Amino acid sequence: MQEILLHARRVILGASSVLVAATLPAQAQAPMSYLQTAGPAADPVTHLNWGLLAISLAVVVIICILVLWATFHRRPPAQQRLDGRTALEIARDGMPWITIGVGISTAVLLGAAAWTMITLSAVAAPSANEALHINVIAHQWWWEVSYPGKQQSELTIVANEIHIPVGQPVLLRLESDDVIHSFWIPKLAGKTDMIPGQTNRAWLQANQAGDYRGQCGEYCGAQHAQMVMHVIAEPPDAFAAWLRRQRQPSTTPTDAQALHGQQIFLARCSMCHTVNGSDAGGRAGPDLTHLMGRHTIAAGVLPNTVEELTRWVAHPQDVKPGVRMPVIELNQDDLHALVTYLETLK
Repeated sequence: MQEILLHARRVILGASSVLVAATLPAQAQAPMSYLQTAGPAADPVTHLNWGLLAISLAVVVIICILVLWATFHRRPPAQQRLDGRTALEIARDGMPWITIGVGISTAVLLGAAAWTMITLSAVAAPSANEALHINVIAHQWWWEVSYPGKQQSELTIVANEIHIPVGQPVLLRLESDDVIHSFWIPKLAGKTDMIPGQTNRAWLQANQAGDYRGQCGEYCGAQHAQMVMHVIAEPPDAFAAWLRRQRQPSTTPTDAQALHGQQIFLARCSMCHTVNGSDAGGRAGPDLTHLMGRHTIAAGVLPNTVEELTRWVAHPQDVKPGVRMPVIELNQDDLHALVTYLETLK
């Protein structure tokens, strides 16, 4: 008896803790939380999650009540015959309970299945035509993002950040350069796998401006946990201005130290990185034309500051072991000159 009561108490406390955790204020949520979303590609899934959670909690509570009722319910004492023997009783039929239970369970499961199908239909495609098409290629361990233009010269390539206009659906063309990755921005859309040799499509839309953190959702190697993506939603005018800036080539530095740094970059880094407006045209690593306009470096691992940029250039394997960026042996003067040049890429 005591064990049954203790088990029932644990079940009730566990259900209560889940409910309390699920209803914490939005301010306490982690950046990757999917309990509160901000776009039509994710909102129906969030509503479904909350609905299924409520149904599950209701089932737990009902079962606990029935267990407690059965535990404390006492049968009436058996009737005694005149000869002292217990009178034979015919047990009551329990089929009505089974019928009611099966009927309710079937109705709930069918309702949940129908709700799930409606949700899948709602997130399969946007209700309006996509305002923007973006290509995303996953690499170990960073993201290449390109914005096609009407002409080839308008092609814009950035890394680890996707800028989108607020309130407009965006179609994503997803590919992988090496192994299986998974594109996941939990507040804006669900996961979509990125498979070598295959092109998948997804869409997202942000209803309010903000910085939405994403993450590779499929284990892809040693630095999988540090393959971060940021989706930055801006008002349409601000987005258009950002895109115009990204299409501009870099300017030739005029400072002597920055010029020296550019020569070092062309000699040591241009085989992997592109800087439009210069002779650097490598494609193995991220495009650095407007490097200093990004919020982070090393695919979200470090904030984009001069100190962290210097650390990343000098010791990439210490920051992100296994990354394909090689260690470049530079003396302090050359390192400082190289970083000074990179600071001009805005």
